[in-house]
Amino acid sequence: MLPVTALYAALIALLFLGLSARVILYRRSHRLSLGDAGDPALLQRMRVQANCAEYAPFGLLLLALAEAQGGPAVALHLLGLTLLAGRVLHAYGFAQEPQNMGLRVAGMALTLTMIAVTALGLLGHALI
Repeated sequence: MLPVTALYAALIALLFLGLSARVILYRRSHRLSLGDAGDPALLQRMRVQANCAEYAPFGLLLLALAEAQGGPAVALHLLGLTLLAGRVLHAYGFAQEPQNMGLRVAGMALTLTMIAVTALGLLGHALI
């Protein structure tokens, strides 16, 4: 079992569902069914959702591997919180009009830091 990873996977899944709902509701209210139809607001919503879909699974996979390798619970929670905070900050900053670049950058920095730290920890564990 991977209870720490399950917790953060569930929280990030809820975030993703919220981002998906924003796209779906916008599409329905504007009667747009395919692509972005040249609508910048729809494109922005789609990219917020897609960015989460692009980065979150990789971070969760690394978290699961670290947990399966017996990583300390405190470290796993710190990594999970870092990933979650990164995804929330990035989504919130990206979704603002105008975009809040500070939050977007902070969100990506947290996400990429989590991925890098976890990858290096797994690499170190594998080599030692």
